[in-house]
Amino acid sequence: MSQRRWDAVDKYFTDTLVAPDAVLDAALEASKAAGLPEIAVAPNQGKLLHLIARLQGAKRILEIGTLGGYSAIWLGRALPSDGKLTTLEYDPKHADVARANIARAGLSDKVEVITGRAIDTLPTLTGPFDFFFIDADKMSNAEYFRWAVKLSRRGSLIIVDNVVRDGEVANAASTDASVIGSRKVIEAMAAEPRVSATGLQTVGFKGYDGWAVALVVSD
Repeated sequence: MSQRRWDAVDKYFTDTLVAPDAVLDAALEASKAAGLPEIAVAPNQGKLLHLIARLQGAKRILEIGTLGGYSAIWLGRALPSDGKLTTLEYDPKHADVARANIARAGLSDKVEVITGRAIDTLPTLTGPFDFFFIDADKMSNAEYFRWAVKLSRRGSLIIVDNVVRDGEVANAASTDASVIGSRKVIEAMAAEPRVSATGLQTVGFKGYDGWAVALVVSD
């Protein structure tokens, strides 16, 4: 199987099941024009996050890693009228782009972008949150996960993106910081008695990667 085949399948799913969306397209275009890295979730992954948040009935969502706001728009649209998404972004330039994209999407009343190191801003938040999407610096994933558990309730769902790293997550000898960070968050999930967790591999527009998913099952 090749990247070309993976791209073709993702394109088929996106073209068939994800409706054209000028606002989301504009968010990606604005992010690219501003020089942000092109690492936002794929459209079909964005819609999956949206559907999971809706299935869960999430009213409070915490995202760690905003980038240009693409996934925040998907998640913000999943919220009910009284819902709130808080999204944390280290880079002020990225945060400014995200705020503009979120405003264009008509979600400024539901989505708050907080600028600063997540490790510094997380202690200022008050839970519980219903849904967490962690997609920031991979080296800190385990710490972000521990904060998510602190800010959760029974029934909260925590999703961590980009944990497979082209399969290198299975390589205990890897010296790559992002792989080490991915292994640490998997191990943190395994050691946390309050969650039930799993991991899954994905292929597509974003190459070979995957998610770790944890359900908070006790207070």
